[in-house]
Amino acid sequence: MTHTSPVVVIGGGQAGFAAGYHLRRQGLGFVILDAATAPGGSWQHMWDSLHLFSPAEHSSLPGRLMPAQPGRTYPGAGHVVGYLADYAKRYDLPVRQGTRVRAVRRHGDELLVEADTGTWRARAVISATGSWSRPFLPAVPGRSVFTGRQLHTVDYRRPADFTEQRVVVVGGGNSGAQIAADLALDGRVGVTWATRRPPRFLPDHIDGRALFDVATARRRALDAGRDDTGGVASLGDIVAVPPVRAARDAGLLQVRTMFSRLTAAGVRWTDGSEAGADAVIWCTGFRPALSHLAPLDLRGPRGRIPTDGTRARHEPRLHLLGYGDWTGPASATLIGVGRTARDAVREVADLLR
Repeated sequence: MTHTSPVVVIGGGQAGFAAGYHLRRQGLGFVILDAATAPGGSWQHMWDSLHLFSPAEHSSLPGRLMPAQPGRTYPGAGHVVGYLADYAKRYDLPVRQGTRVRAVRRHGDELLVEADTGTWRARAVISATGSWSRPFLPAVPGRSVFTGRQLHTVDYRRPADFTEQRVVVVGGGNSGAQIAADLALDGRVGVTWATRRPPRFLPDHIDGRALFDVATARRRALDAGRDDTGGVASLGDIVAVPPVRAARDAGLLQVRTMFSRLTAAGVRWTDGSEAGADAVIWCTGFRPALSHLAPLDLRGPRGRIPTDGTRARHEPRLHLLGYGDWTGPASATLIGVGRTARDAVREVADLLR
């Protein structure tokens, strides 16, 4: 079955919804195709204890403040899922849940968006698929011989799944710190936290509000031709959210440099010392989910598509939204994606009109 829509948005998470909001304001016809069967984006797959870096009022999409979660300064993932579901209803966003896009192709003056439920003919496409569906696992020697469980951030849910087990958490970013803290605070799990360099905690008073401001200031400096301020990376890697701070201050976060290899029964360091492990949790990041755009042959260095702002440099009918700083400062965050969504939709409106 073939459908026609002036604009097709691929992905029904926070970036796709922010795009939908601005498309509504511009009076443009559009559809949002989402592979998930329910609204909420990647937030509906997070671990149980996860909560935002910022208070609700500083974690909102355009047009609708996120309500506070009773009893919590920093809302949990479930609260975000409810907010996104309400957001879609409030703005009557035309979301087709359970629709997985396989490919986007050029077809004359249009782009064809091929999904498992049909094909859409569009004059412009906004890709907002994020990275949660593409977890990255590093090529560490011995991964194939380790007999314990290996999980990625996407697979972790709760400490109770590891009671009385020895767990190695790998990764020096926010996910690694939060999952290591979650396990350590439980008290029933033996936790080792392995990082390539010593963890760099941001000052305790810094949360998502400050990070957004820092990221925005860096982008403005670069756009104006001024020196690179270093952005968020100059401050540290890990936001000291309350559970991380509690585990750190209690001395529960046992940090070791990255091991050299996995063995059948655990891990081995460069000095020859070994430690047994029942599970390894790889908190080693993600890659942008862009396989559906492969037929357009736009990939550049590091697997990214070169962009001017959010617009694909070699395909002006395509915008990429919410994949990180390369598609807009803080655009992979709830509060940050609204600005880049607005700019992308303005360009789409100019193209269509």
